[in-house]
Amino acid sequence: MTNVPDDLRYTSEHEWVRVEGAIATVGITDFAQDSLGDVVFVQLPDAGTMVEAAASCAEVESTKSVSDIYAPVAGAIVEVNRALDDTPELVNQDPYGAGWMFKLELSEPADVETLMDAARYRQLIEG
Repeated sequence: MTNVPDDLRYTSEHEWVRVEGAIATVGITDFAQDSLGDVVFVQLPDAGTMVEAAASCAEVESTKSVSDIYAPVAGAIVEVNRALDDTPELVNQDPYGAGWMFKLELSEPADVETLMDAARYRQLIEG
């Protein structure tokens, strides 16, 4: 069964968001990493980049395909997970932990409320 933590918010493009204050940590869901297969490369945005909600800002390359990662909310990239440069498989091994992709400072914190909660995301992926 796919892991969908209750404390996160989700997008229909299979990104997750964990909000702590004005900072949102973003990654791809367990469902997404499982669908992609073995992740072999992650292209992350540069710190300082401004991103718009729903805009492509990163890429994940797997043995099956290359997929865009979309910013779930608007903001400024404040940190990227450099561990993925050398160990992209962290996305498969620990998508909600060590496999996080980037952190951004929210332009509009209320935007997080527009994202799916865990129950709605489970409905999306289950059917």
